[in-house]
Amino acid sequence: MKTSLGIWAFGAMATRFNPGGYKPELAGTTTVDRVRTAVEGLGDLIDDYEFHYPQELSADNLGAVEDALDGHGIYCIASGLHLDPRFGKGGMSSPDDATRAEALRLTREAIDLAAEVGAQMIIWPGIEGYNYPFQTPYRESWARFVDGVGEAAQHARDRGVTVFLEHKNSEPAMKILMRNLGMTLHVIHKLRAQGLDNVKVNMDWQHLIMNGENLAEYAALLAAEGLLGHQHANSGWGTFDDDNMVGATAFMETLELAVELRRAGYGQNGERLGFDLYPYTEDAVGAVSRSVIQWRFIDGVAARIDEAELRQAQQEKNAVRAYELVYAALGA
Repeated sequence: MKTSLGIWAFGAMATRFNPGGYKPELAGTTTVDRVRTAVEGLGDLIDDYEFHYPQELSADNLGAVEDALDGHGIYCIASGLHLDPRFGKGGMSSPDDATRAEALRLTREAIDLAAEVGAQMIIWPGIEGYNYPFQTPYRESWARFVDGVGEAAQHARDRGVTVFLEHKNSEPAMKILMRNLGMTLHVIHKLRAQGLDNVKVNMDWQHLIMNGENLAEYAALLAAEGLLGHQHANSGWGTFDDDNMVGATAFMETLELAVELRRAGYGQNGERLGFDLYPYTEDAVGAVSRSVIQWRFIDGVAARIDEAELRQAQQEKNAVRAYELVYAALGA
């Protein structure tokens, strides 16, 4: 399976408690600088890269970034509305028509750039939501949001671009509208009813873990519906969007996901395992390298599990037998 990496893993690691970041020496670096560091440090461990538009990648720096990529590709362009203070109270869902129009314009521009470089488009609507009860007209906000995603999806289809929707329960909006997989499927099915079939799901593992959503179960469900679009690989404690190294926590859940991704044939049609990491205090090259290496180990264990015997155990819902097979693959 080929890999991709969000270039934000090589930033200054800002938090709301430390806006300058835990790596202040990187605060002034450009996207080109970060790409060079990543490519030189990671080499063939990472095939392609992912960028937010327009903060990390735009027409202004595209040529320089492509030179720095040194033959690596641009796999995804992600919407950067959450990084723009103009959209602090929503972009596509904003009740202000001018603000909403600007959010849609930027989204179309991002899609145009994705089309130009042969990339996919990620819409992660982290800014589309609310912070307080009584703050938001829910029905109207949802209608504006779904219509906005639909407009983006239509533009993407016209440009030959696939859209990946990514959910999360909170941050930066305390209650993001599209905050679980069910709400994501609601949006997708609304778009399908309009004939828009170029929208799939980006599974960010920690976003699911934060919700108590089972990684393997949801991957299997999405694969069955033809909606398993992309993966953002990471791990964490389950209470915050830690974006820790793959396999650092939730090891068994990640191993079960590896089994289901194999069953789904994920990667056989060019899908990537995208790493979405935020190494607050760790060396970025080291954290990404460990994530790739640890994923390969986990995927290798999944390959060693006796598939026929596991399916038989699952058919009987025999957890004891299933774990005999899993631990045998681990060397027990």
